[in-house]
Amino acid sequence: MVFVASGLLSWLLVPLAIRVATRREVVDRPGGYKVQDDPVPYLGGVAIVLAFAAVVLAAALVRPPVSGFEELAVILGLGVGLAAVGLVDDLRGLGPFLRLGLQVGAAGGLLATDVVVRLVDGGGPIDMAITVLWIAGITNAFNLLDNMDGLSAGTAMIAALSFFLIAALNGQFLVGALSAALAGCALGFLRHNFHPARIYMGDAGSLFLGFVLAVLGLKLRFDAPRQITAFVPIVVLGLPILDTALVTVQRLRHGRNPLSGGRDHLSHRLVFIGLPVPRAVRILYLLAGMLGWLGLVISRLDITTAYLLLGFVVAGLVAVGVLLGRVPVYSNSQGAKVMLQKVERSEADYAHERPSVVAGSGLDD
Repeated sequence: MVFVASGLLSWLLVPLAIRVATRREVVDRPGGYKVQDDPVPYLGGVAIVLAFAAVVLAAALVRPPVSGFEELAVILGLGVGLAAVGLVDDLRGLGPFLRLGLQVGAAGGLLATDVVVRLVDGGGPIDMAITVLWIAGITNAFNLLDNMDGLSAGTAMIAALSFFLIAALNGQFLVGALSAALAGCALGFLRHNFHPARIYMGDAGSLFLGFVLAVLGLKLRFDAPRQITAFVPIVVLGLPILDTALVTVQRLRHGRNPLSGGRDHLSHRLVFIGLPVPRAVRILYLLAGMLGWLGLVISRLDITTAYLLLGFVVAGLVAVGVLLGRVPVYSNSQGAKVMLQKVERSEADYAHERPSVVAGSGLDD
């Protein structure tokens, strides 16, 4: 029920966000590493946050949770706070270190709710440090993944549905309900964000989605050793983790700032080798779906088999990263210039499909 309600509300709120953003000129403008020809409205993330908050609060009032209401309030409050940080970044711009510091602060605030990774017996400080790293890392990873039409929202929807299935199979009502609500919000937004996108979620949306998914991953509980419980959300969220790891390593290798924007993500590399934008995104959806399914499977296995399958998953992701890491995406290589022509042709092929009022390619970081 919350999936349908949040999806419908998000779908209805996004056109309003488009009108407000267009009227107020809250738009992503062409220039720099972006290849769109026209401005594209932001504020899609505001619609996602409002829909999620409204549905979750309404559900809590209709059917109050037996326990954990304070925890729910803290999670929702911190998520909305990070969305506000993202909105300020969309409107005025924030430095990457300040933005990262605020993400770490939100992760630290979550520790008050006792939502903590539990990997080490009596390892309080170690577990808390890992928790902060996980929350800040996944939040930032979804921010980086928001670089092509429909990619971040679609990946969030797939991951949230995976968490919903795992939670439902293990009787976790609160985690399941929050996951379903988040998946619905992402789906409702996707109707307007598929290529050619009519609106972007902006940092307000990507930071919110990443934070909530990171928290849901921590709250998953099922009948398995604690190490498996910890590894399952890593597998489910393997796509944004892989994307962040790839761009970080490649930028450092090429002497570039790992916190800067660029067209060197997984999605861009697929387009650079000749795939149209929609097909590149669908391939990454498929990868995200496979990882979500594997996370569900691992949660049901004994520890030996789970570790074996986990090893294959890690090896596969490393292989994907190595292969796509060889695509020449940086402007100082001749191969990149040839690949860039393919990107521009791909965008030109779809340019006629984009509504003229809110045109844009979505190839932004």
